[in-house]
Amino acid sequence: MLRKHQAKNNKDEALAAMTDDELKRRAEKVKMIILDVDGVMTDGRVYINSEGVESKGFDIRDGFGIIMAGRAGIEFAIITGLMSPIVEHRARQVGIEEIHQGFVDKVDVMNDILKRHNLDSGEAAYMGDDLFDLPVLRKVGLAAAPSDAHPDVLTEVNWVSSRSGGRGAVRELIDFILRARGELESARQEFVRP
Repeated sequence: MLRKHQAKNNKDEALAAMTDDELKRRAEKVKMIILDVDGVMTDGRVYINSEGVESKGFDIRDGFGIIMAGRAGIEFAIITGLMSPIVEHRARQVGIEEIHQGFVDKVDVMNDILKRHNLDSGEAAYMGDDLFDLPVLRKVGLAAAPSDAHPDVLTEVNWVSSRSGGRGAVRELIDFILRARGELESARQEFVRP
């Protein structure tokens, strides 16, 4: 769901003035969705038990959306600042092969990913939730955030989910992009055929 933002400077005014048609045009061009993990694919909380074993919760509908969009030809990548075997495990479950962990400078990683996939930044969407995501969000064709992202992020993105991180925000972004590309119904039908 798009939320119009209060303009605070010239860049924000441009974002606030972006029409639904312009958002649709940006979404139509998306060939790759790049995701942060904590606060986007998860709710941002990390659970550590008494043995020091870490766990995170992922939304199953987000995962299904990734699988569905992947079958529709959209590529995925993960760029996250933290290192966790859980992230690699979840990525493999949903078919994401581009997994980049431990990177604070995400722009260089994104540029490398796009170059290797013969894509330009206008063909990428990125969903992030915190300040270190801003440099990437400023470079992609479609900048997105969960509803509970940091306020500074919410003022700079093109599209804000009605859902929070780890609670369906990724799926909502995927559905928005597939709908803009005219592929949502056909992607769904692959899974609901008798």
